[in-house]
Amino acid sequence: MAISKSISDTEQVTAHIARLDPSVGKIVEALRQIILRTDKAIGERIKWNNPSFYYAGEMKSFDPKEYNREIAVFNLFKSRIMLVFPSGAKVKNATGLLEGEYKDGRRVTIFKDIKDVKSKANALQDVIREWLKLIDK
Repeated sequence: MAISKSISDTEQVTAHIARLDPSVGKIVEALRQIILRTDKAIGERIKWNNPSFYYAGEMKSFDPKEYNREIAVFNLFKSRIMLVFPSGAKVKNATGLLEGEYKDGRRVTIFKDIKDVKSKANALQDVIREWLKLIDK
């Protein structure tokens, strides 16, 4: 009987990206690295069938339906590269990066290509850092 070895969240994200169309995978991987470099307390996993990023540190108790730990998740439907911020509305959006006025508090950012990723990298990190400041620890 073979012993199954479970793979880590990071390995699952890596495998997921490897299965994407290479042109999309390259952009997703670039965004992944930008997000993870923003702060040591950011974790990654597959959630909602796509790579997602969350605050991995200690937090006060909260209702799981509030998604207080979730920073961002990719939406890669039909190769569109969208980053969804489930609670993005609480971030002061001085960068203009976050778009949409969803009643549930979501905000999104769409990336067209690797050049677009590079041009938005600093704004993306600024939004994430602002979000991290708002965590109820």
